[in-house]
Amino acid sequence: MRVFWMVMLAGLIGTTAPQAALAQANTLKAFANDKELVTFLKRRVARQQRSHAALLPPPMPAPPPPAPETSAAAPVVAAPSPMDDSSNIVVTSTKAATPNITNTQEVDVDEGGIVKVHGDHLVVLRRGRLFTVALGDRAMRAVDRIDAFPPGTSGEDAWYDEMLISGDRVIVVGYSYARGGTEVNRFDIAVDGRLRFVDSHHLRSNDYYSSSNYASRLIGSRLIFYTPLDLDIEEPIVAQLPALRRWIGSPKGTFERTAPATRIYLPQPLRRDPDADLNTLHTVTTCDLAAERFACRAVGVLGSESRNFYVSGNAVYVWISDAFTAEEADNRAIVYRLPLDGGRPGAAQAWGGPVDRFSFREDRKARALDVLVRADSNGERMWRAEVSEGDAALLHLPLDIFGDGSATAPRRAYRPLPLNRDPDWSFHNRFVGRNLVYSAGEFPQEAGVKTVFVVPLGGGPIAQVSAPHGVDRIDMMGVDAVVIGSDARERLGFSAIELAGATPRLGDTFFLPTAREGERRSQAFFYRPDAGSPDGASGVLGLPISRDLGGRPAARFLGSGSAVAYLRRDRRRFTPAGELAAQAERARDDGCQASCVDWYGNARPIFLGDRTFALMGYELVEGQLRDGRITETGRLDFAPTLPIVRVK
Repeated sequence: MRVFWMVMLAGLIGTTAPQAALAQANTLKAFANDKELVTFLKRRVARQQRSHAALLPPPMPAPPPPAPETSAAAPVVAAPSPMDDSSNIVVTSTKAATPNITNTQEVDVDEGGIVKVHGDHLVVLRRGRLFTVALGDRAMRAVDRIDAFPPGTSGEDAWYDEMLISGDRVIVVGYSYARGGTEVNRFDIAVDGRLRFVDSHHLRSNDYYSSSNYASRLIGSRLIFYTPLDLDIEEPIVAQLPALRRWIGSPKGTFERTAPATRIYLPQPLRRDPDADLNTLHTVTTCDLAAERFACRAVGVLGSESRNFYVSGNAVYVWISDAFTAEEADNRAIVYRLPLDGGRPGAAQAWGGPVDRFSFREDRKARALDVLVRADSNGERMWRAEVSEGDAALLHLPLDIFGDGSATAPRRAYRPLPLNRDPDWSFHNRFVGRNLVYSAGEFPQEAGVKTVFVVPLGGGPIAQVSAPHGVDRIDMMGVDAVVIGSDARERLGFSAIELAGATPRLGDTFFLPTAREGERRSQAFFYRPDAGSPDGASGVLGLPISRDLGGRPAARFLGSGSAVAYLRRDRRRFTPAGELAAQAERARDDGCQASCVDWYGNARPIFLGDRTFALMGYELVEGQLRDGRITETGRLDFAPTLPIVRVK
């Protein structure tokens, strides 16, 4: 491993300018109009092509040109008119519209998921369909189902992955290769659980998929998306910029621009770098769900395709690695901050890259951003967050540093961090209270004793805690952390890392025999503290597990849970509470037409009031926790059979 931080710090020696003052004196500059944006990109590509050609050997003589052929001229795509800037959408509320029944990174920021609650009903997104299940009178009853895609379409070549609920409106987010772009489908849900399709819209984008992140967030009635746009300089640029269209039954609907050039930003260092990689427009779109007409506004920032993004209650942060291509700029990154109150975005330079979204924490009180960075990070596009390499450090960025991008995080902002041996696979990190907790596994064999590191954010020594099993997940249990992973005896271990005392220490450990995690998604884990235990010393946790130890290790990424296991925690001591298991032998063909792979998993523990459920595919099982044990009290198979006939 190269000594990355020594090189990085040496490069920063002599950087003595007051960085905060530099950032405050400058602001991030947008393009003046479409012409300036297009001209800049075309000149940049032409300059890079000339530089590249100068390094190549002389070309071989070209063959004689073919005989001319008559062909029709290529159609000219007219640029849609920009939306009026009066459509500014500002987040004014951070109160969640519906109860949160799944694990989220920020308590006031809901994330797109596969199950939500509306009144006395659960709403489930499953294999291209929406289902509602009534939970009243201590019974479960299937109420309604509807295609998650627009009527008159098949949903073919589309993936419907994320769902959110705001008021009486259900929003399904997917990516359509057939119709193009991020698809946003809206449904009304009645008090009796009946569903009605409202409308469908497309955001111009490339596929947003990440194995560790979610593309959509909900704050109040504001829907927030992150989407990338890969720019093709050989095609009309304006026709590729962020836009929204309503689906009218054919791909001929008109796109309306959501981000004019005056909301597309580029920091000064990248403007000046003739070799900068600027092939991707990273877009954050905000839509007002309270409005009758679905209207959105976007902000775009340019960079390379490598990205990580994180959403706090105040801003969206986009970390762009590999944009600087010069050899001396190796590992230099641009960090964008896009406020959710409509303020002007800012940028700053940093080194290395985060592993995933859990590498970020915004300290709202201190007005700072903490980020765990590694020397080499591939970003989180598709499966890239599963691998990271090189040395690690904790970066502390005051928000004042975000300006026109000229300011660089000073060397004192980095705290070097120790690592396990061979920490390239399955690196996990989580901010828990005022601590950063991290460790590394060895996918797909995460077995064995692993060191868990605890870094106090306020300063002080880094604690090293030895967990008696691998670490494949780090999460929160009140004020403490929990690490979960397999050991050499094919057991699934749960170990508490107690953080409330003066020194972090290994708490209680429980081993579940012949089991492994059934899901890797963050929302698959949930911990509910007891009402009388605000610090979480007592409570119940649920996690999907699989007993198929001989199956493919990668199956856990797509959802292979055959049961949901529950552990009781009493005064920081674990006891097994039992399992609610699926009845896979009774599964039947669902006639799936769209989104037939569980990219976001298929199992969730659900705690709703004083009731406990396990969602496993099409099965919803209710259990009752009594005397520390869970027993099944009801089961519903809501798999589709005959189509529902709707009466108009």
